[in-house]
Amino acid sequence: MHDMESPPTPMNDSSGDGMHNTNHNHTNMAMNMNMMHMTFFWGSNAEILFSGWPGTRLGMYVLALIVVFVLSVLVEWFSHCQLIKSGANNVKAGLVQTLMHAIRIGLAYIVMLAVMSFNVGILLVAVAGHAIGFLLFGSRVFKDSEMTSSVKTSDLPPMSC
Repeated sequence: MHDMESPPTPMNDSSGDGMHNTNHNHTNMAMNMNMMHMTFFWGSNAEILFSGWPGTRLGMYVLALIVVFVLSVLVEWFSHCQLIKSGANNVKAGLVQTLMHAIRIGLAYIVMLAVMSFNVGILLVAVAGHAIGFLLFGSRVFKDSEMTSSVKTSDLPPMSC
């Protein structure tokens, strides 16, 4: 029963008979389409963010890893930076906060889309970038004083799910 072909499906085609064998078309389409991974995999032969990038070249894959790492660090920097001075005009401060929030969320979505390539290397550098970014900008390691609850740590509220 598995060897049976499905019956032809009516379609608009140029032959005029209105019938076209869809099995043949699906086979050709599957052979011509690039396979997208739906499970995590190792390897440098991947597509990340853009069609054909980084492709099959190892150097371009390494560049993709670096880009995702830097984007992850930038997300953390935006999450913990203090660019607005106290006493600033509320309208200007609000516009700066809005712009910073939009950039942070945009970068976070780009990192998320890169991780959705299901490439384990991309996942690892994204997590490493967030961890290093937090270590540098969010943790107490590089702070001069003890953090208290009354100290403002960021211009933006924390990211939440």
